[in-house]
Amino acid sequence: MMVRARETEGRTLLRRYLLACFTLMIVYASLSPFTGWQAPARTFMEVLTLPLAQAYTAFDAVTNWLAYWPLGLLLALTLQTRCAAMRSVLLATLAGLCLSLAMEFAQMFLPSRASAGIDVLTNTLGAFCGALVAVIIAPQSWFARVTRWRIELFQRGAGVDFGLALLMLWMFAQINPSLPILGNVFITAPPAFSALPDAPFSLWGSLAVMLNLWLTGLLLLTLFRNKRHAVMALLLILCVVALGKFIMAAVLLKSWALMLWLNGEAMLGLLLGLLLLGVSTCLRGVLLLSLMLLAAGSYVLLAFAVMDSDAPSAAMRLYHWHYGHLRNLNGMAQIVSTLFPLLLWLYAGRAYQRIINHDRRAG
Repeated sequence: MMVRARETEGRTLLRRYLLACFTLMIVYASLSPFTGWQAPARTFMEVLTLPLAQAYTAFDAVTNWLAYWPLGLLLALTLQTRCAAMRSVLLATLAGLCLSLAMEFAQMFLPSRASAGIDVLTNTLGAFCGALVAVIIAPQSWFARVTRWRIELFQRGAGVDFGLALLMLWMFAQINPSLPILGNVFITAPPAFSALPDAPFSLWGSLAVMLNLWLTGLLLLTLFRNKRHAVMALLLILCVVALGKFIMAAVLLKSWALMLWLNGEAMLGLLLGLLLLGVSTCLRGVLLLSLMLLAAGSYVLLAFAVMDSDAPSAAMRLYHWHYGHLRNLNGMAQIVSTLFPLLLWLYAGRAYQRIINHDRRAG
């Protein structure tokens, strides 16, 4: 019975990590920029019962629906290991409703944000639809095969799920088109754009890309059982990131800024990072984790002490998107890029300590 409980917990651990990350993203997107708090002029009930504002668009409704759809999906998948399918849908929808109410209530105290009852409705509907998808796919045979494939392909242990969640979070930040590929400084443009300036080549930018790629590769080497699979996964991830960044740039950026995220600095950094990773594949265990700790510390030192990281607002002139939410996207990308090496440091430190403790017990 205890073994079964541990297996169940292991299957849901990655979902819980992703659920926590996504909930924090919703809180950030709902309450950003977290300044200018003041007492509201109306009560919360008055705000919820206000008629639909003329400024509310179909895009707002779809965005609110999509924002809570993954929340309902992840929560229902997590709950299904402990309760029946329909009960998990009910609980996930109720959780989405409570979170939406909390965010709308908090937005009343922010003059830059607008609370509305229709937001609660669309958010709750998104959570409900996501939960329904969860109960549909969970019993499917292909879903069980994907779960088994993940178990067979990756190492065992709670730290592996934390590393996978960290990798997915990193990929989310990388598809932001106003950041160079694997870079950490936002792309800027002159106020009155006429022609692209001849920016000097920055070796620091190449080093940042190199360390970012190297850290991701080292993380994959600790996650996969087979090092060949880790290298193949890194190449696949780079292709996915490049494709996602290109699509996001085509949708969001002005035509002249379409390929600014791919420059000579990034190409040199990618090449150096792949070379470093090739050398690192011969390492394992404590040596590999020690190298990850050193690389993470070097990246933090480079990003915060050497490079001048621009604010997310500095890249706003690159965009032609007129529907909003861009500052939230850039802000979340900046936060993830900042936290990634620090969380990776925590991941490597905990894994290092587990190996040391295991060796001591074995000795």
